[in-house]
Amino acid sequence: MTQFESSESSTAVSKSENETHVDVHVFDEQSDVELDMERYRRLAISVLTAEGVTQISELSITFVSPHSIAALNEQHMGHEGPTDVLAFPIDEHLTQTPNPASSPLLLGDVIICPSVAADNCSTNKGSYPGHEGSLTDELDLLVVHGILHVLGMDHADDHERHQMQERERDHLTGFAGRNL
Repeated sequence: MTQFESSESSTAVSKSENETHVDVHVFDEQSDVELDMERYRRLAISVLTAEGVTQISELSITFVSPHSIAALNEQHMGHEGPTDVLAFPIDEHLTQTPNPASSPLLLGDVIICPSVAADNCSTNKGSYPGHEGSLTDELDLLVVHGILHVLGMDHADDHERHQMQERERDHLTGFAGRNL
């Protein structure tokens, strides 16, 4: 798992889902926004299950400060400044050929900055049915977006972007319907 240097306190939620064999760890290493970490754990499990991840797998989602994500963005992407989400696939190539007898599949890490996400809420309002422009709606979108990247999806061209946005809408609409 990715290690972060942080002076903020870290809170984590981690539970194993026996029926899906997916272990999702959610960490809060920022103090700008209060988060419902159990919500993001459930959302991640919902996405992974719907995407067909059936073997024993592990994923981490970490919420960080603008300073932390800016450092990661520069170090790993070569871009200056904070961004809203970064995804670091680990065993991405193995998600296509599952082998339940092997050791757990390390899917990767999704890093999200709630402070940057807050700036994007109104811009992404209406990007999927139910996105009303709230921070929760935007964080839900970023969790799904990051997981799809970890699973190998991209948006480098129009076809890929359309495909990825369609999957995002499907996951978010389905999750919202189950959590009313």
